[in-house]
Amino acid sequence: MLNKYDVGIIGGGILGTSISYWLSTVSNLKTCVIEKESGVAQHASGRNTGVIHSPFYLDPQKKKTIARAAMVSRDLWKEFSIPRNIPWNECGTLEVALDESQHKTLEKYLKWGAQNGIPEDALELMDSSEVSKKEPNVQCNSGIYCSRDVSTDYGVMTGELYRYSKNHDVTFLFEHKMTRIENMDECVKLHFSNNSSIECKFVINCAGGHSLEIAKMFGLANEYSSLHFRGEYWIAEKKHENLVNTNVYSVAKFTNFPFLDPHWIKRADGTTEIGPNAVPVATPETYSGYVGNISDVVSKLGEILSGSSKKLLVNPEFLSLISKEWKSSLSKNTMIDRVKQFIPKINPDFFAKRGTSGIRTPLISKKGEFVPEILDLEGDNSFHILNYNSPGATGAPAYSALVVKKLQERGFLNLQKARESFWNFDKIIEQINL
Repeated sequence: MLNKYDVGIIGGGILGTSISYWLSTVSNLKTCVIEKESGVAQHASGRNTGVIHSPFYLDPQKKKTIARAAMVSRDLWKEFSIPRNIPWNECGTLEVALDESQHKTLEKYLKWGAQNGIPEDALELMDSSEVSKKEPNVQCNSGIYCSRDVSTDYGVMTGELYRYSKNHDVTFLFEHKMTRIENMDECVKLHFSNNSSIECKFVINCAGGHSLEIAKMFGLANEYSSLHFRGEYWIAEKKHENLVNTNVYSVAKFTNFPFLDPHWIKRADGTTEIGPNAVPVATPETYSGYVGNISDVVSKLGEILSGSSKKLLVNPEFLSLISKEWKSSLSKNTMIDRVKQFIPKINPDFFAKRGTSGIRTPLISKKGEFVPEILDLEGDNSFHILNYNSPGATGAPAYSALVVKKLQERGFLNLQKARESFWNFDKIIEQINL
């Protein structure tokens, strides 16, 4: 017998699982989560640095929604994590400027942080001597210290949310890889590689690196393309991991591109890593190797060169950046040299083992530019969340609540309180809409 659902959520990452949790508490809709892997959080949600980010570096005008979501969600995650013994290390973050030009960026960040709601006593602009007092092994022109930043484990968080959703009668269809869709009179029929199919009255697409591909199955987002970038890390040996006890980022040199210069990360398990670079790869799951399967690479490059995003490949600043990132992938010493700019005592011998790599998939517009914001698109019986990148994991509880509320207001979903929740849905919506 064919399984039929009111709502099908494509993607079992932290966003899809959070949406399933909210639907299970504020509605009686029969819901399923469709995931091509054998469990939740197998990709970006379980392969990130685990930092709860405070949005002092986000433009409050251009990125208001994700900034508000990150602000609101920080305390939601704290309420969720501590009683459940999920790692919660309030180590804080230093964002450092290496010259006077970058210092002006920090001054702008200080204003943005206040506009985004970060408490005044949680964000401090420091000169070089003040930074050195806090972290003697960090050298810079100046820095912003944010005490609210936390190291945690988003994979564990997603696993906990999965258990709650499952107990609330959400069905998780693991090892179900979508192959095609079939629009019917009052529903969508989804077909999978295991020769099964289901029917859903409404579909929510939050499939991370595959979300654009799925949106195009629904006839949407055809003017966009995407690229996959692998971020690689190196783990500090135990005797060197406390050289610096705070997360340390540097102001991005390439502000037009969605990449981070390598930074020093204190993970929730006590280890320390440096990274990432941003190496272009062929698929959202090419976690190792040079560039992945060569036929996939050729296919991807062919798509880009023949598409509206080909302008990106003639952008000299982008090509220069990619050349530098590729060199960092091939040479540990090159990455170390970049971190040495603000932690001069480190050397390659401190890092003998590679860390967990992750992949980010930014959208590219028809103008050949990276899309800076989350993009959500509505179909007749579907809703698609594209370009959901950092600090997406931080903002997931509040942003997923906002998605559910938005779908109710637009008449796609019928909501009524079904179960008690450990988070207050109405309060979150009020806070995020301030």
